[in-house]
Amino acid sequence: MPTYETLSHFLRDWKNLTTDQKTAFLVAVAQFVADLKVGQGFRRGLRVKKMQGHEDVWEMSWAPDGRATFHYGDPVQDGEPHVVWRLIGTHSVFGRP
Repeated sequence: MPTYETLSHFLRDWKNLTTDQKTAFLVAVAQFVADLKVGQGFRRGLRVKKMQGHEDVWEMSWAPDGRATFHYGDPVQDGEPHVVWRLIGTHSVFGRP
């Protein structure tokens, strides 16, 4: 089972999301985790890709204007990816990955 953690910036951003935005993110994360478990890439709708200019930072779309950034941390469980959620919000999070 993939593991995760959140940075303080992510938690601060999370508090500013609406209930609908939080729900949309949680739905997307369920899909994200399912795709991690399969290990054959992410579904197109999540638009997971590396951020330009940031070698180890990735981005994911969880709504038309919903974005989250993350990087992969050291595994907590052998053979399982560990995701570190960095920021969440609108497209503006790309200004501060």
